[in-house]
Amino acid sequence: MAVSWTFFETLSTDFLGVPPTSAAVPLDAYTLFVHVLPAFLSFYVVAVLVILPGTRTLRVALLPIIAFLAFHASTFVDFSCGDPQRAYLNVGFGFVMFCIVMRTLEWTFLKDPLRRHVEPVSWIGVLFDALDLAFNVRGVGWNWSKGLRFPPDTRPTSRLCFAIYVLLSAVFHSFLCGVLHTAMQALAPEAFTALGEGTIFDDTLPPLIQYTRSSITSTLTLLAIYAVIQMNYDIGTFIGVTIVRQDLAQWPPIFNEPWKATSLHDFWTYRWHQLMRRSFIVLGGWPLGFVFGRVGYVLGSFLASGILHSVLMATLSWNIEWWCMPLSFGMMAVAVIIEHAFTQMTGRRVGGWIGRVWTMVWLLMWGNMMVDRFARGGLLASSRVFGNAAQAKEIVERYVTALDDWLRVRAS
Repeated sequence: MAVSWTFFETLSTDFLGVPPTSAAVPLDAYTLFVHVLPAFLSFYVVAVLVILPGTRTLRVALLPIIAFLAFHASTFVDFSCGDPQRAYLNVGFGFVMFCIVMRTLEWTFLKDPLRRHVEPVSWIGVLFDALDLAFNVRGVGWNWSKGLRFPPDTRPTSRLCFAIYVLLSAVFHSFLCGVLHTAMQALAPEAFTALGEGTIFDDTLPPLIQYTRSSITSTLTLLAIYAVIQMNYDIGTFIGVTIVRQDLAQWPPIFNEPWKATSLHDFWTYRWHQLMRRSFIVLGGWPLGFVFGRVGYVLGSFLASGILHSVLMATLSWNIEWWCMPLSFGMMAVAVIIEHAFTQMTGRRVGGWIGRVWTMVWLLMWGNMMVDRFARGGLLASSRVFGNAAQAKEIVERYVTALDDWLRVRAS
């Protein structure tokens, strides 16, 4: 049964002045300058301060201000401008504001300034380094990224060929997003209904067929998420190396073939993207790790991921099941802990084809819950989040509909 959070929405509206989701102010030039830019500018100021010595007191003073500005911007401004098809923009902006607060929190209490591998030679250099730090979520080229493994880079090494490669990759993954989105809509149209009404589960089908169908939908959704992240990263890479003229090494690969993972540990720590790794460690890994050791570190990091996903869904509606995402990601932590215990007892790592089956089964088991939460939150109904593939739409719909019909025949 869904938990009603009307009380908390009323509380936030009455005491914090936060408008309900439906009453947020549409984005325009005024709201951009008054409600959005202050959060970004304050964050940039902290990025400058954290690479300068003797600025800790100023950073501590700015923390509550930035937290308020980020909360204010994410709750007052409607980036979709009332269009349900663009609701994903609010989710994306909420994600950015969450990152700003988490990174500011970490930077606030650092004793020593952050250092880039190439030291700035002037104030202009400091300002450019701060800009790089603000956008550099993985710490590429900075001293705080120690311990983070980057996937092997097989892309061209010349700037021109590299730029062409990532541009073609962006085009390909954009098309792939559209193909996968079309397939999702054809297989589970009930997942793309209005807010609070979507689901990937069809209760009219027997449990085995119902779960098979929902697992296929979940797989398509997770692949679409991979494709849309890769597409956006390729676009950012292209801009970085062509317009900003950054070094190619500042844009290492973001994924390492996650479908080849042989354990949950391999999947989450190396093959899936590590964009939010540091924030999850700061928010949950360090606090729980301090109390419960390694188990707390792993559990806290995954719970922080679950909290982030719940907060993002709250940008669509306060009336959500807050336990769903923390439970799903918490179970990923349980699997990683089990794998570590297995290694401790047997001296062997989880791997091989058995490890691959174990990984995919566990991801699908809890991935169904995650994707269904996306559907019920209305995120999948924001069809433009995955783009379109008009050229292949008819072909994809024909074969996916045939698969759905075949599953339904087996259910009868």
